[in-house]
Amino acid sequence: MTASTSDIKQAVGVLRAGGLVALPTETVYGLGANAEDPAAVARIFQVKGRPSTHPLIVHIGHADLLDDWVEDVPAAARLLAEHLWPGPLTLVLRRGRRVPLEATGGLETVAVRVPDHPVALALLTAFGGGVTAPSANRFGSVSPTTTDHVRAELGGAVDFVLEGGPCAVGVESTIVDVTGDTPSILRPGGVTREELEAVVGCPLEVPSSSRVRVPGQHPSHYAPRARVVLVEPDKVVAEAELAQELGHRVGVFLPASFADGVTKVHAVVPLPRSPVDYARGLYGFLRELDERGCDLIFASLPVEEGLGLAIANRLRRAAGPRPIV
Repeated sequence: MTASTSDIKQAVGVLRAGGLVALPTETVYGLGANAEDPAAVARIFQVKGRPSTHPLIVHIGHADLLDDWVEDVPAAARLLAEHLWPGPLTLVLRRGRRVPLEATGGLETVAVRVPDHPVALALLTAFGGGVTAPSANRFGSVSPTTTDHVRAELGGAVDFVLEGGPCAVGVESTIVDVTGDTPSILRPGGVTREELEAVVGCPLEVPSSSRVRVPGQHPSHYAPRARVVLVEPDKVVAEAELAQELGHRVGVFLPASFADGVTKVHAVVPLPRSPVDYARGLYGFLRELDERGCDLIFASLPVEEGLGLAIANRLRRAAGPRPIV
């Protein structure tokens, strides 16, 4: 099931009236507001419990509209937009006058992207403006990839929910800073570093910290209710079973080939072989272990190449500032 033309029309009316619309994208469901309405943007922060200094992403309907929202567009940004939009890529550029400071966390930079989802694009086209849309969940918690997740997280705080089916990518967009001499990856996501490097023709850094604040940099983010513990791959089962013996209700992420043999913990999630499927299911896996009553989740980091880089980033943020066991 997906949104109808009448649903799109109703959502546009909500946005124009200063309301909030939950909308599907290829990455996760977003909590959308009119990007040019400071009061509506402020309501996003209130509903999510998000710090007002934590910038939002402005979603637009086409790459040709980029100049309407930013001050200037470097050649690298044009190249990336040409090759990778619509898609799970966010570009950080200098803020244009249409973007209120409320949407940027007070910064003179703005994060912009064109989502690759037919419902989101239909909404943006019909609305005729930009929509700020962070993930439609409480700040710091697991991002939603279905409308059921949105309703469970935010309930009646959302004025309208657009149905678009499960999100195809499942982790947030890659954020690239293109305000300097050389682009850099501020948040790994649905576009891989390898794909970006193939477009720009040079290696890209993934700095551990940035002079530009962007979504997803909080020390603890994308976190379930259960505490996530990162463990070296060869220690996952032993550490998980010990914690279970000590009285915890333990959940474990394991490759499917190993999952059947682990019986001394409360719950096991068999991981798909494909990084694409792992990324698509990651937030659902975390929610599942919460729903099954786990208070500890043990996992190891995947190889940090391709989408593995984004998955590892999300698991690190979910675990918070704790060392790997």
